[in-house]
Amino acid sequence: MTMADLATPMAIRVAATLSLVERAGSAGATAEDLAAETGASVVALRRLLDHLVTIGAFAVDSNRYRPTDLGAQLHEDAPGGIKPLLDITCAGGRAELAFADLLETITTGTPAYEHRYGRDFWTDLDAEPKLRSSFDAQMNWRFQTQAPQIAERFDWSRFPRILDVGGGDGTVLAAILRAHPDVRGQVLDLAPSAARFAAAGLADRAGAVSGSFFDPLPTGFDAYVLSDILHDWDDDHAREILTRCREAAAPNGTVVVIEPGPEVGTAMNLFMLMCFNGKERTVGELTELAVGSGLSLVASGPVSEGRTALEFTVAP
Repeated sequence: MTMADLATPMAIRVAATLSLVERAGSAGATAEDLAAETGASVVALRRLLDHLVTIGAFAVDSNRYRPTDLGAQLHEDAPGGIKPLLDITCAGGRAELAFADLLETITTGTPAYEHRYGRDFWTDLDAEPKLRSSFDAQMNWRFQTQAPQIAERFDWSRFPRILDVGGGDGTVLAAILRAHPDVRGQVLDLAPSAARFAAAGLADRAGAVSGSFFDPLPTGFDAYVLSDILHDWDDDHAREILTRCREAAAPNGTVVVIEPGPEVGTAMNLFMLMCFNGKERTVGELTELAVGSGLSLVASGPVSEGRTALEFTVAP
């Protein structure tokens, strides 16, 4: 029952969504003060705070609730950066709630996210600007350590011009360009994300173009990069994305696929199924998809903590 209890994880998520840690501050605040700031019911909020005290996320003294060191991790400026993954109004936190409909995924094989919200994850992001911006911010946080490693541990200097396909607001591409001063590049993503790409000090070598990786891609680049893209899609869509890259890269371009792989764990793999009908794939599975899309594997190997790079060329 401890493993299955929903009261504690939901209490933590509501606390993150209401920004209780930031509102209480180190001095603490009464339930009445916090209710007034959040628009919550005083009676209900006090009950929530009491449970947060029980689990050690908050402490209470003279009716003032303040976050403990444990609870401080929910602060928006905390180094761990977990708040967007818990805040129900952000893309990550909203997606996690679809686990409540996991039975739908397991019995039908279709994403629970769409069953819960009436539209798939990507359509939801397109319809809600806050979800889109929070998703891009989540990806930036996710790559804050990996992006410099990807830039340094792979020989990008071989490619004078790089297109980061589905690269959000350019975190990975910016790291590559900073590490390789002779390389130029562009990010391709949907308009809201691509429009935010502004790599400081790289204006003369970097740019952005709006588009979808399901449509024909710009040609003329030496390398087409797919970083954490394919695991968001089922095999048919992943193969279509790879085919678009192969078409644009032909005849002499390279396609570089960077993916986490099954090593991220069974929970993440289950999340990918529940949310996108996606999948964490092995090198062999990725290679099989790429070969089916007209590509040939040149090499593969670790490129950052928890990331593998596969380099493909266009098959004869």
